[in-house]
Amino acid sequence: MRLLIAFVTVLLFSACINQRVDLIVHHAQIYTVNNDFGVAEAMAIQDGKIVAVGSNDDILKEYQSDSVVNANDAIIYPGFIDAHAHFLGYGQSLYAVDLMFVPSWQEAIERVKAFAVKHPGKGWIRGRGWDQNRFPGKQFPTNAELNLLFPDRPVILERVDGHASIANDVALQLAGVKAGQTIEGGQFTMQAGKLTGLLIDNAVGVIEKQVPAATQEDYKDWLTAAQQNCFATGLTTITDCGLSPEEVDRIDALQKSNDLKMRLYVMLSDKPSTYTSKYFTDGGYITDKLMVKGIKVYGDGALGSRGACLLQPYSDKAGWPGFLLSSPAHFDSLAAKLINTDFQMCTHAIGDSANRIILNIYAKYLKGKNDKRWRIEHAQIMHPADFHLFGDNSIVPSVQPTHATSDMYWAAERLGAERLKGGYAFKQLLEQNNWLPLGTDFPVEEINPFKTFLAAVARQDAKGFPAVGFQMENALTREQTIRGMTIWAAKANRMEKQVGSIEVGKKADFILLDKDLMKVPSDSILQVKVLKTYLNGERVF
Repeated sequence: MRLLIAFVTVLLFSACINQRVDLIVHHAQIYTVNNDFGVAEAMAIQDGKIVAVGSNDDILKEYQSDSVVNANDAIIYPGFIDAHAHFLGYGQSLYAVDLMFVPSWQEAIERVKAFAVKHPGKGWIRGRGWDQNRFPGKQFPTNAELNLLFPDRPVILERVDGHASIANDVALQLAGVKAGQTIEGGQFTMQAGKLTGLLIDNAVGVIEKQVPAATQEDYKDWLTAAQQNCFATGLTTITDCGLSPEEVDRIDALQKSNDLKMRLYVMLSDKPSTYTSKYFTDGGYITDKLMVKGIKVYGDGALGSRGACLLQPYSDKAGWPGFLLSSPAHFDSLAAKLINTDFQMCTHAIGDSANRIILNIYAKYLKGKNDKRWRIEHAQIMHPADFHLFGDNSIVPSVQPTHATSDMYWAAERLGAERLKGGYAFKQLLEQNNWLPLGTDFPVEEINPFKTFLAAVARQDAKGFPAVGFQMENALTREQTIRGMTIWAAKANRMEKQVGSIEVGKKADFILLDKDLMKVPSDSILQVKVLKTYLNGERVF
């Protein structure tokens, strides 16, 4: 009898003890981004996952921890997810000449000269970010000045969109490029029978092959620098579009050594080495921080460099409709291969012709509603007759709101007013499947998710232009935009069961903000600050 009483007493005493967890966060305004877009006050976290979400009273009564965070009414959202970016490319750009926002080619040259002084020697000079649309006259530059300044040192400077570069003569000679040389899906541009150094799309890769291979230490420097900047903006998961198996090897090793903590969804590039690699198996490659289950396919080029493939010629270049980067037969054969795997086919398509071709190839193999989640990356310029193909076949349009506000200054020149109505049509695309992942395409654009939010909701750039918003008929609501930056971005990566919302059982990826994105005036969105960023319940910023 005494033993029974003692046993019951122990049970009663145990029931009164709060459950111990690793972390409690309370007195916050937590946007869970669950199905109801519910708001909570507190949460408990154990082993990197959320174990409870609720009121302050309930969480503090039921749970106990040595690590308790009083959020002091800060706003909490799930960690932001960038549905389309180039994380490795961004890290590399931090160690190259920064040419973002240069107002002239001469300013670009000055930055290259300054970089060369800080990094003397004979090694390659690389840069990224120039955009001729910002230059007086909006004309593409040539390599003439680079040849004079660097007669013995190879230089290659990438355009902001990654679809064009300027290489000096030394770089061209190392690659064996000759005047008059041609390449499918690209151009070696010439004037008066001479190479200008301007490379479009596939021509860029011919030069890039000559750049010496990077070391593991280079990768560590690039990726850890990129990671810290991304954590500071509230990003906790990033979709890295178009990597080689060797690059994934480098990332995987850095994650396993815990040098790299960022959660990544990787699309492998559509290249022969991909399909013989260890990553291309039916189940893909999955660790706690890395998922490899997509193939990045390159449909056409970019609108800014007139490489996007259009149904009708460019309004500002008679007779020129752009081009595909591979033949339709190639895209069809790849779709036939991937339909029998669990890999997502994720195709870059900018122009209305490229979008139509890829959508019809997808439709041929998907055959109606499905859960394959094949994606069109950018879906930038659409013919009105083709929108329905997304919804009919459950094809995911993955868009970048800041592309609209970057391109709006000159897009009408390329397309004409009527054709532009089918451009950057986020609301129309959202209506096809009732969900829409959002990204930035950084380093083509800046990594800042708040600029994504502003561009989606107010259709304005960082200058607040235009005051009335660019094509406001395609603006998204604030809730839609938050979902696009969290749970819908996760869904596009087949990660919605792990991340994207603050719900029991999911990974504890969340951010604290000083202002509420659901309520802050549009002209104050870019002043919102990230106070803290947590990944797996660990504070990383």
